[in-house]
Amino acid sequence: MTRGGTAALIVAAGQGMRTGGAVPKQFALLAGKPMIAHSYSALAAHPAISQVIVAIGPGQEDALAAALGDIAHVTGGATRRASVRAGLEALAGYEPDRVLIHDAARPFLTGPVIDRLLAALDTQEGAIPALPVADTLARGGETLGEIVPREGMYRVQTPQAFRFDAIFAAHKAWQGEEPTDDAQMLRASGGTVAIVEGDMMLEKITYPADFAAAEARHAAGMRVRSATGFDVHRLVEGEELWLGGVLIPHDKGLSGHSDADVALHAITDALLGTIADGDIGMHFPPSDPKWRGADSAQFLEHAASLVAAQGGIIDFIDLTLICEAPKIGPHRESMRTRIAALLRLKPNQVSVKATTTERLGFAGRGEGIAAQAIATIRISGDMA
Repeated sequence: MTRGGTAALIVAAGQGMRTGGAVPKQFALLAGKPMIAHSYSALAAHPAISQVIVAIGPGQEDALAAALGDIAHVTGGATRRASVRAGLEALAGYEPDRVLIHDAARPFLTGPVIDRLLAALDTQEGAIPALPVADTLARGGETLGEIVPREGMYRVQTPQAFRFDAIFAAHKAWQGEEPTDDAQMLRASGGTVAIVEGDMMLEKITYPADFAAAEARHAAGMRVRSATGFDVHRLVEGEELWLGGVLIPHDKGLSGHSDADVALHAITDALLGTIADGDIGMHFPPSDPKWRGADSAQFLEHAASLVAAQGGIIDFIDLTLICEAPKIGPHRESMRTRIAALLRLKPNQVSVKATTTERLGFAGRGEGIAAQAIATIRISGDMA
């Protein structure tokens, strides 16, 4: 972590019992990946945010690692306030200027909301996203009571943004009842909190039906993109043959600066194409000696992480290998399984095919192997 700048804290320490799932809701699958992964990717990818930390509950370390890998985290407390306090204390050593505090139960965070919050901190100590109340408000029990005026009423969302010193001091000074958010703590300490425009995509997920509604909101804002990738390498003696992340027994192997896995290279280029982020040579230059003999799996995982950072979801991979030998059929399922594992997909989301060139050209003469791939993803309409 770096000092200064803007940090983000995701509060994900709850058990999520009201959703009725087998795992806490923040780790349940939503739109193709764990719920927490959506907001984490959005915060980590924002250019103004230099560090992201997650507050989790006791014993949730394995669930977090499965969802996000090895990322900075802290164990929270019995209440939301205690979990935020633990996160702020962990961040204090890095002396951030500003901090965004976000609930993992609001997964679909957009860049414009973050921009509006940070802009408000130029003049205020805190800022919250909120939406005006549109429905009629009324008191009542079994029968309707008095109508509550809705003018000036807002539905408050997260992330909430603060100057770090101000919100940390407010937490340390708090002695009231358990607050429902951090902005009221800052107000109680005398700080001012700006209201910026929120987003319907930030609706909170609390009950089982909320998952279906969230899936529908997310799908409505997604667009499909497809892109192709192509690679070719020469077959030579004395090299291992790696195809689709699988070591294939053969009398020759592919020659290249890395392990020359044409299958993974083609898929990598296809994924980079879906987000218009260049090609494999731009990210891993052949002139750089550190990639000599490198496992091409890391190239593919890097491309997948760039797609995820832009909020993209990989839907399908179609790979065609072009060669006379070796026979691909006996290794097809191993390749599908390996590629799916690298991209965190199901095997039925990966197609591996093979063809020949009827002994025409370099592939037909057994001089090399070519690969062509098509990647299909869904990505936010803001990015498409």
